[in-house]
Amino acid sequence: MNMPRALIVLAEGFEDVEAVTVVDVLRRAGVEVVTAALADSPDVMSAHGISMRADALFGDAEKDDYDVVILPGGGLGTENLKKSDAVLERLRRQKESGRLIAAICAAPTVLVEAGVLDDGQHVTCYPTCSVDLDRPCAGVPVVADGNVITGQAPGSAMLFALVIVQTLLGDRVARKVAVGLVTDVL
Repeated sequence: MNMPRALIVLAEGFEDVEAVTVVDVLRRAGVEVVTAALADSPDVMSAHGISMRADALFGDAEKDDYDVVILPGGGLGTENLKKSDAVLERLRRQKESGRLIAAICAAPTVLVEAGVLDDGQHVTCYPTCSVDLDRPCAGVPVVADGNVITGQAPGSAMLFALVIVQTLLGDRVARKVAVGLVTDVL
């Protein structure tokens, strides 16, 4: 069985916990994770001043196929994602292919910007960002609806990551990872 592939887009100002937790949990599950810098350098500064070296530049990495494209939030990071026509187009291609899209915190607003949410599709996001969605916000930690998974905030990052694993690899693998992390969020 081929292991799923995930692309995590790191824009300047990304939320640290949301990016690193998701990378860690997915790799523990055996998912091939590619972090991609939305910049001219693989070094990306987080919202809280941590420099992270991405595996690749977005322009190179996004050309491949991925089972899931994941957007960490963070106020500045989300604004930078929204400004990128390449990110918006990549999300549209991901939706057209029927593959998974995941966004957490403020990043679900990027999905609105890209036009990849279906009418009536349920999402969650950071509470102050709900006014930027063109739909009601569920106000819960994680929502999986169709090919979209959304998370509410940094405190939801572990559950968000485990739901992505559950969607890609099934309940057994997700529970095994959760047990190894000694968490009962799933």
